[in-house]
Amino acid sequence: MFLHGSGERRRDLRKLRQHGLPKRIAQGHDIPAIVVSPQCPLGLWWTPHFGAIVGLIDTIVATQKIDPKRIYLTGLSIGGYGCWKLASQYLQRFTAIVPICGSGRKQFGFPARVNVLRHLPIWAFHVALDTVVLPHESEVLIKTLRRCGGSPRYTLDPDLALDCWSATYAEPALFAWLFEQKMLS
Repeated sequence: MFLHGSGERRRDLRKLRQHGLPKRIAQGHDIPAIVVSPQCPLGLWWTPHFGAIVGLIDTIVATQKIDPKRIYLTGLSIGGYGCWKLASQYLQRFTAIVPICGSGRKQFGFPARVNVLRHLPIWAFHVALDTVVLPHESEVLIKTLRRCGGSPRYTLDPDLALDCWSATYAEPALFAWLFEQKMLS
């Protein structure tokens, strides 16, 4: 499941191909997985749509050959925020998460809420020069997870100002790590 950023919110599915996994797929890159990318309406955040997203996952698992122990969640920018929050609300639904340039909002109980994710495989990415979502926001969540016994991975790119998702999704090590993750029960 891929959650896009704020610039792709619309009622125009072509917008989804501007960034992230849909862009890589549109460019002809092979991703050995079924990638689902819903579109968030203009002006909204992902949070009000969590029930629909989980319903979409249920439908896809029921109708496609999907291993329910290998459901991965990733997102960038507001999709990164959505990634943290959705995983914390539906913890048993996801095998691993990859939030990119996102964080948890205080009004949703973060950073303390991140404690529920301490056993979930997480690899978070951010860029040091991000002025939209400050890298400190991701770092607080990573430090909180580590303090409560989690072992998330964290990559901070020191040179990019915003678009670290292109480099992140082009990184073969990410998919090797992601596809190694499998729920035990």
